[in-house]
Amino acid sequence: MDLMGMMGKLKETQRKMEETKLRMDSVLIDEQSNDGALKVTFTANGKLKAISIDDALLEDKEQLEDYLIVTLNKAIEKAAKVNQAELDAVAKVDMPMIPGMDEMFK
Repeated sequence: MDLMGMMGKLKETQRKMEETKLRMDSVLIDEQSNDGALKVTFTANGKLKAISIDDALLEDKEQLEDYLIVTLNKAIEKAAKVNQAELDAVAKVDMPMIPGMDEMFK
């Protein structure tokens, strides 16, 4: 592939990456505590969209804080994995094989 062809392919890949990032705003990730008393929803871009807290948790501040930490961290991790998998898929399909450029879009 010539240099101009590679540059065009890189620009196309970059455009697709940006489209994928925008699309990740509409991909929702749900997570909940083991007993379902706390539920959160994030976008795959890591933006918090919703929190649902069972009334019983409101009576125990320390337990609520623990639930929030665990559940939010699980949701953030899950969202990051979905996001990275989607971006990796675009890069793998569309990225021209240029040595040393495989980390460019991460």
